[in-house]
Amino acid sequence: MAGGASAGPDLRPARPADAGQVAEVWLRSFAAALPGVRRAHSDDEVRRWVAGVLLPTCDVWVAEDDGAVVGVLALTDGWLDQLYLDPDRRGQGIGDRLVALAKGRQPHGLQLWTFQVNEPARRFYLRHGFVEVEGTEGARNEEREPDVRLVWEP
Repeated sequence: MAGGASAGPDLRPARPADAGQVAEVWLRSFAAALPGVRRAHSDDEVRRWVAGVLLPTCDVWVAEDDGAVVGVLALTDGWLDQLYLDPDRRGQGIGDRLVALAKGRQPHGLQLWTFQVNEPARRFYLRHGFVEVEGTEGARNEEREPDVRLVWEP
């Protein structure tokens, strides 16, 4: 099924060849959603991390529309590690579909961290049944940004 108007982009497992597009979605999304948050790594470091760490070690899925990656989901055991959308594709149900996929692949529950200042993400996860269970001042993340842990239990 091609990404049509009703179905939206195709969701498929990421391939090593997707690394460049995955990194660019990550970079654009972070810049748009978190303009006031200090990034801990340069663009090139993020690109190397996606290709050398994220894709080989996580269960990574992409939302692809006409050959372009427009969304990224990365999971590890019990964790939703990454969910990023191309900023131009927000509000189109892609994130909803990626969260549903995450829950299907991790049916015993999920947890995640997001920055406290990312109110849209917090509302998004709460709408999907996650509950905020812990907040920190940011000492444990590389950005040193206050964050919040959310948990979804089926």
